[in-house]
Parts: sequence; C-alpha cells; structure tokens
Amino acid sequence: MTNRERKILLLAAAIGVVFAITQGFPALQQKHAQNKADIEQVQASIERENRLLEDSDVWQQRRLQTQEELVNLQKRTIQEGTVPLISANIQRVVREHANRSGISITSTKLAESMRTDGWLLVEQELSIQTENQGNVLGFLRSVENSTPKLGITAFSLRRNRNQYSGTITVVGFSRVGLAEDEKDV
Repeated sequence: MTNRERKILLLAAAIGVVFAITQGFPALQQKHAQNKADIEQVQASIERENRLLEDSDVWQQRRLQTQEELVNLQKRTIQEGTVPLISANIQRVVREHANRSGISITSTKLAESMRTDGWLLVEQELSIQTENQGNVLGFLRSVENSTPKLGITAFSLRRNRNQYSGTITVVGFSRVGLAEDEKDV
C-alpha cells in the first residue's frame, strides 16, 4: 500500500469516526432512550394489570353488592308503569295493612300522577274509618314500612261519636322508560 493510499484510508477512517460520533452515537442514545421508555411503559402496564387482578375480587364484590341493591330498590318501587295499575297496587297494599290493623277503607279518590326524569309518582287519597284510634299508629307504621315502599304525604283523623274517620294520602313510585316519558311530554 502506498503512502497516499494510507493517508486516504486514514482520512476515510477519521471521517467514519467523526460520522459515528456525530450521527451514530446520538442515534444510539435516542434508540436507548426510546427502548428505556418502552420498557417503563410495559412495566407500568404490567403493574396496572397486576393491581387490577388483585382488585378483581373487590370489584366482583362491589358488583354483587350493586346487584343486590338494584334488586332491593326494584322491590321498593312499584313495577307496573301505568297510573291505573300503580294506583290499584297502592290501594291493594294500603287495604292489606288496613285490614290487618282493624281499619276499613271507605272510599278512594281518583289517583293523581306526575312524571319526571323517568319516574312516575302516583298519589292516592283514601278515606279510612276505625273504632279504635290505637289502630291508626300501627297502620301508619305498616304503610311506611311496606314493600313496595309507600310514602304518606297527608293524614287527617277526626272523631265522630263512637268512631274515627279521616283521610290518608299515599304516594308510590315507578320507573318508566325514557322513550315513554318523552312521549308524554
């Protein structure tokens, strides 16, 4: 090899080293940083998946609790979705409690209803009569604790000779479909 060829070869090697230092080394650093970031992301995903696996029992338990609460709430609302059916259901429940408490239902008024946000509220006024005012408190408690859940919004009682008569206004709730609710608006 001649002297000139050696110089050209050394110059080419020097240019190669400069190129490797200016281009190759930063590319290697960037590739290393990218690989490190990818590894950290995979490790974070693995940790998240492990936490989810560990928490799966907790989430399963919460799901079961939520389902139980849903069943309980469904038991507490009246399932029929029309005003006449809900009114009839309210009257049936109130009559059952009245019969057990020694109170008679003498008349009922036409039920009033109100729809809002997918719920139907039905308000039913009933006239009651009893000979013993002691029956009234047990009756009111049983209506308040009934299933489906009923609320008492108004109550009046007056004495007429040997008996007591009055009125009770009871409300019940039912979930209605949003399409049906929007149709009525």
